[in-house]
Amino acid sequence: MDIHENAHLWHARLGHISKDRIRKLIDTKSLEIDDLDHLPTCESCLKGKITKKPFVGQSSITNSLLDLVHTDVCGPLNTPARGGFSYIIIFTDDHSRYGYVYLMRYKSEAFGRFKEYRLEIENQTGHKIKAHQSDRGGEYLRGEFIDYLKENGILSQWTHPGTPQLNGVAERRNRTMLDMVRSMMSFTKLPPFF
Repeated sequence: MDIHENAHLWHARLGHISKDRIRKLIDTKSLEIDDLDHLPTCESCLKGKITKKPFVGQSSITNSLLDLVHTDVCGPLNTPARGGFSYIIIFTDDHSRYGYVYLMRYKSEAFGRFKEYRLEIENQTGHKIKAHQSDRGGEYLRGEFIDYLKENGILSQWTHPGTPQLNGVAERRNRTMLDMVRSMMSFTKLPPFF
């Protein structure tokens, strides 16, 4: 295998991440590739990462972990994952931008996944979730979800209907995740149902 194939192979294995991110891995000795500068244009990335023009808006700024958690449900996926999972829900901490991804069979599982996430993240960090931001999807507007947030002192923040750009952190996380999946599927040339 020549070094150019090696760079392209690692680019694909790492979810089609950028040259800059690969270079950081090389600099920290996490990855050994001799010549990243000759990495060819990746057709799979071009196919998997086509975008619309960005929305100019203001992003939130928080001072500490879990001051604000962004969340969004993505799906139904065209082809369910093994186990019949057709949806994903992603929780992203505003301060660190660290994200958690959970698979779901139905959107109605969002409340249970939030409780699971909250227990795990608060236990790991020693911080409490202070605010929760999401779109006005029905999975978030259920009485039990809203009551749970109120009972636990978690502020609810909702974006305006039809403006996914206002939930930009969560939407960007969805896009990044789906870009990686599409690029990896394109690279492997496997059928969508694999």
